[in-house]
Amino acid sequence: MPTGTRARDTRTTGSHAVRRERQPRARGWRSVVLALLVAVLVTGLLRAFVVDVYWIGSDSMQPTVEPGDRVLVGKLVDETGLERGDLVVFDGRGSFVPLRSEDPWPAQVLQSLGRWSGLTGSDSVYLKRVIGIPGDTVACCGPSGRLEVDGEEITEDYVLDGDRPSEVEFTAVVPEGRLWLMGDHRSVSVDSRSLLGAPGGGLVRADKVIGEPLAVLWPRDRAGQL
Repeated sequence: MPTGTRARDTRTTGSHAVRRERQPRARGWRSVVLALLVAVLVTGLLRAFVVDVYWIGSDSMQPTVEPGDRVLVGKLVDETGLERGDLVVFDGRGSFVPLRSEDPWPAQVLQSLGRWSGLTGSDSVYLKRVIGIPGDTVACCGPSGRLEVDGEEITEDYVLDGDRPSEVEFTAVVPEGRLWLMGDHRSVSVDSRSLLGAPGGGLVRADKVIGEPLAVLWPRDRAGQL
């Protein structure tokens, strides 16, 4: 009997020893998982409210932004303080694209994941340049072929070489709370000029602005401040 008792005690002691060895390892994995969850949460909050990354899929903003660029966008922007020449990223639903998506929800989820990861762009988010702010009258074109704002021709060094300021003649008065937006690659850009006959006359609501592009992050040979 004493021998049997000692044997059971040995097994029990051994079992406890194994558990004591495993507990720190389990706590280590829990710490790693918790740290990852916190990192994902913080990243999500930052991308929702402070900064985000957008993939550029079109050539409408050349040479400022090229197709395939990943652009860092600051979301802490006061749309009432935007000035002519500023770059903006905005939600084009209700102006550039229809309000309601016809894609099934699984496709919309995949599209959202692609946009969040920076692997794909968005069919409803655009990057353009502010040409007219509330109170402006924007027209094409002046005596020397340049755009006019409030009757004065403006210099646009950012327009792609070889492009005219606009192939389309127009006059637009920008009311309060609206913006007149155009791309830098004027000959291919779908922008406010393309919507002259649509409701709203090509003017985009200022509260649709998501943020201001700050820098190109990728590719590395183009990385730099915008």
